[in-house]
Amino acid sequence: MQLIRTLSELRKYLPTLPRPLGLVPTMGFLHEGHLALVRRARAECAAVGVSIFVNPAQFGPQEDLARYPRDLDRDLRMLEKAGTDVVWAPEAGEVYPPGYQTYVTVEEVSLPLEGAARPGHFRGVATVVAKLFNAFTPDRAYFGRKDAQQVAVIRRMACDLNFPLEIVVCPTVRERDGLAMSSRNTYLNPQERRAAAVLYRALSAAKAAYQRGERAAEKLRTAMDGSLAAEPLARMEYVSAADPDTLRELDRIDGNALLSMAVRIGKTRLIDNFVLRDGTWDTGMLTRKDE
Repeated sequence: MQLIRTLSELRKYLPTLPRPLGLVPTMGFLHEGHLALVRRARAECAAVGVSIFVNPAQFGPQEDLARYPRDLDRDLRMLEKAGTDVVWAPEAGEVYPPGYQTYVTVEEVSLPLEGAARPGHFRGVATVVAKLFNAFTPDRAYFGRKDAQQVAVIRRMACDLNFPLEIVVCPTVRERDGLAMSSRNTYLNPQERRAAAVLYRALSAAKAAYQRGERAAEKLRTAMDGSLAAEPLARMEYVSAADPDTLRELDRIDGNALLSMAVRIGKTRLIDNFVLRDGTWDTGMLTRKDE
């Protein structure tokens, strides 16, 4: 496995790899969810590249850029074991050199939900992902379903800017109690960690209501809200039942739907979702590993 720090070195090295090339963009401090993406890329591609870059452009002024967990040596050991061919881990100045002033904005799909809660976040996401696509020129890029709005933004951006690649979306990987794996889970103390399972219970309550025949989107939002209200440590920021592609809120669920939420457990902000597409629920997969 090759570790590369600069863009010029990356561009010299990539032509030595076989095609197709799969890319897994990450911000590091990897967990089983990231590794599932790498393994999927390994199974489908002749070579696998991973980026590790904590992107300052997607953090707001009051957010946790400095606190965001980092452990490059640990990440590299995990990626080598998973079969990665090349890792690009640039410094911020390599991605955003002095005088940098060009950003990518995806309009409508960036506005609601996380976009409303974190102004400028998706401008940073779309910009860095566009730069990663330009740097790696991958044939496929792999993303997790947990960040459903991010997936919608990246799909729209890749289509609009004519990137010649396939966006592959993989199921959310969950802890045994249903909590979606996230690097931010490390911020939770033991009591908060137990409370965080309420996100999965809330989404499951809405799914159960749908399966009983409920089609009014507001009823599903109410089911999620009620489950969250029963957990004293949970503070709901939003619950949503929206179209999974446009992210417009639905009045009635007669086709595809994205159930999503943002919740604070203590000081930690968590997001999660279930997706209904073509009559099938994508709720992610529970890990079999013991914690």
